[in-house]
Amino acid sequence: MAQNSRSADLDFAADLFKAADKMRGGLEPSEYKHVALGLIFLKYISEAFQAMHDQLAQDEFADPEDPEEYLAENVFWVPETARWSHIQQNARSENIGKIIDDAMEAIEAEPTNETLKGVLPKNYARPTLDKTMLGELVDLFSNVKMHDSADRARDLLGRVYEYFISGFASAEGKRGGEFFTPRSVVRTLVEMLEPYQGRVYDPCCGSGGMFIQSEKFIEDHGGNPLNLSVYGQEINHTTWRLAKMNLAVHGIDADIAWDSAGSFHKDAHPRLKADYILSNPPFNNLRLGR
Repeated sequence: MAQNSRSADLDFAADLFKAADKMRGGLEPSEYKHVALGLIFLKYISEAFQAMHDQLAQDEFADPEDPEEYLAENVFWVPETARWSHIQQNARSENIGKIIDDAMEAIEAEPTNETLKGVLPKNYARPTLDKTMLGELVDLFSNVKMHDSADRARDLLGRVYEYFISGFASAEGKRGGEFFTPRSVVRTLVEMLEPYQGRVYDPCCGSGGMFIQSEKFIEDHGGNPLNLSVYGQEINHTTWRLAKMNLAVHGIDADIAWDSAGSFHKDAHPRLKADYILSNPPFNNLRLGR
């Protein structure tokens, strides 16, 4: 049943990607991916927040509007003007771009969301971005119903996010290899090293696929993902932001550093004694395919 559910999720993600890609118009995949992935992330944290909010509302001793309540459960606090319901209500507004930018700013400004500072995209209001397309994209993601359970919502959105990264990498050709390595290659590398527990380090982590597959490996073998600590480094700031959002969507707490000098010239984790070092082959020199 789990396998059937996973296949259904992938089919759903593929259909969603095709629908979203039709809205791209004249935007290049390298630019459009940040528009789509940023909205998926916003949808994700709003889903997780709302599930927690509903749960706290049932507890007479809890305050569903207290950010500290969410910090304890590793759920991002989402201010009222940044919640998906507000975004959805304004999808057809000519100011939808600014509304989304303000939502991203509000999320980053919340003290309990420290790990998201400087990570979220905030250029939806730029004049060159078609606001009709943006509103249609909001409507598309709004139609994704994931309220059956918090865990199910997180898992499905994680698969959607991962599939979109793969889809955009494929569309970008060899440039896509700068932030993505095919899932089959990542899985092979992880299964060769068998990182059951300990500290995993990726010095060129891209969008974080190695870490996600490492945690899946542990789950598939009956282990506890909490026994794995994740560390990484990325030279490209835009890719670093993708990694931070990707790992947050998958619920993975990771120490990912960005440094323009790169890991070969400057070690961002000089005191780290890693148990496993995983790094992608140089797929940026190859054309990617699914």
